[in-house]
Amino acid sequence: MITVTPLDFVLTLFLISIAAGVLGSLIGLGGGVVVVPVLTILFHVNIRLAIGASIVSVIATSSGAAATYVKEKMTNLRAGMFLEIATTTGAISGAYLTTVLSPKFLFILFGVVLAYSAFAVYHKRHNAAILTASNDKIANYFQLHGSYYDEAEGQEVDYKVTGTKLGLFMMYIAGMVSALLGIGSGALKVPAMDLAMHLPMKVSTATSNFMIGVTAAASAGFYFARGQIDPIIAAPVAAGVLAGAMIGARVLGKVTNASIRIIFVLVLIVIAVEMLQRGFS
Repeated sequence: MITVTPLDFVLTLFLISIAAGVLGSLIGLGGGVVVVPVLTILFHVNIRLAIGASIVSVIATSSGAAATYVKEKMTNLRAGMFLEIATTTGAISGAYLTTVLSPKFLFILFGVVLAYSAFAVYHKRHNAAILTASNDKIANYFQLHGSYYDEAEGQEVDYKVTGTKLGLFMMYIAGMVSALLGIGSGALKVPAMDLAMHLPMKVSTATSNFMIGVTAAASAGFYFARGQIDPIIAAPVAAGVLAGAMIGARVLGKVTNASIRIIFVLVLIVIAVEMLQRGFS
C-alpha cells in the first residue's frame, strides 16, 4: 500500500498536512480536501482509510482555526449553529451510505462536487455584493445577520443574511458529502453561505471552519467503529493539519475577499481534475 519506509511516510505526511491545514483553514474546506487526494494518489492508500484519516484532520482544522475566527468575530455563530442542524443530519446519513457505495464512485462524486463548487463560485463572482437589507423571515427571526472588522479593507463590515431555506438544503447535502468523502463539506458549505445566503466570503470560510468540526465529529464514530481510522495515518495528519490551521487562521484577516474566492476556485479545479481522472481510470 505504501511504497516508502514508515518513518518517511509519517514525516512526509506530517509536512503535507501542515500545508493542507493552512489551505483548509484559509478557504474553509478543511484539511481533507488535500489529504484525501494525497493519500490515495501519492501513497495509494485505500480511499476508505484516507477518508477516515481526513475526518480526523477536519476536526483538527476546526479546532485550530475556529477559536481564532471566533475571537476576531469573523465567525457568524448564530448562522453556524442554525445550519449545523442540517449538516449533522446529513453527516449521519452519509456515514451509513459509505458501506454501500463503491470506491470508484466516491472518486467520481468527489470530483463532481468540487468541480460544481468551483464553477458556482466563479460564475457568480460579480454578484457577491454584501446585502444591507433582508426580507428573509427566518434570518430576521433568529437574528442571523452580523458584522466583522475587515483588516484588509480597514473597516467594519455589516451584512445581512438571506436564502436560509436553500442554505439549509445545501447544508444537508454538504453534511452527507462530508461523511462520504471526508472533505469537511466546506466545498458546499462555503458556496451555500457565500452564494445562497450572501454572507461575505471571509465570514463564509470562517463559519465553515467552525462548522466542519461538528459535522465531522457526527460521523467520526461510525468510521472508528468500522476500523477505518488507522492511527499510523491519522496521527501525523491530525498533528500537521492542526499546526497548519493555526497558521492559516492568522492569515485570513490580511487577505481580501476577492483573493480568497480565487484561491478557493483554483484549489477545487486542480483537485477535481485529479480525482475525476482517478475515478474514470
